Amino acid sequence: MRAVVIQFPGSNADFDARDALGRVLGVHTATVFHRETTLPAGTDLVVLPGGFSYGDALRPGAIARTAPVMAAVRRHAERGAFVLGICNGFQILTESKMLPGALTRNAHQRFESRDVSVRVDADGPFTAGLRGRTLRLPVAHAEGRFVADPETLARLDGEGLVALRYVAAEGPLAYNPNGAMRDIAGLYGGPRRNVLGLMPHPERRAEAALGGTDGALLFHAVSRVVASAGRV
Repeated sequence: MRAVVIQFPGSNADFDARDALGRVLGVHTATVFHRETTLPAGTDLVVLPGGFSYGDALRPGAIARTAPVMAAVRRHAERGAFVLGICNGFQILTESKMLPGALTRNAHQRFESRDVSVRVDADGPFTAGLRGRTLRLPVAHAEGRFVADPETLARLDGEGLVALRYVAAEGPLAYNPNGAMRDIAGLYGGPRRNVLGLMPHPERRAEAALGGTDGALLFHAVSRVVASAGRV
């Protein structure tokens, strides 16, 4: 698998994503800057990392969606290739209308930085073989509350597009740390569920030295899909 991580002004988890993919998982990983208009030939996975792109001016992801590179990311997704938006990347995907709904200010108006438990609720390339499993992953956001109109929420549930939901767990883990509607922590989209947006940071829980390897499971899953199906 060949992956690229998009770097926007204000990205701060791009190195984490490159490290998890490249050093930990052994995936060929490159950086593509926001001003580029094309992706490297043979790209299988595009990662939109966490951070504060363009300083969250206007609202998180609102300016990043207009970056030159995003046209290439949209084309990549439209042909069925894989896109992963983590935290700010999820916000960029909703602002770009590549995923439905919006990520708004946390219900309690505070920044959340802690571990959470999420349950895998949908099958897809990033969650293949994981449905029903509970993962422990970190969050770090102030605008992570997923909201959508009733019709959209019903469609997401009806079509099985809710990839991850916050769930209660024993120990000092936050349950639904932001007040997200229907406990939504991650969503699938795209023509074949090839786009995933999630607020937790799998790249920050990808090796034992970081407290666990649950996050690596998502990267391994999509890598296996790419290997079994060939590049798209």
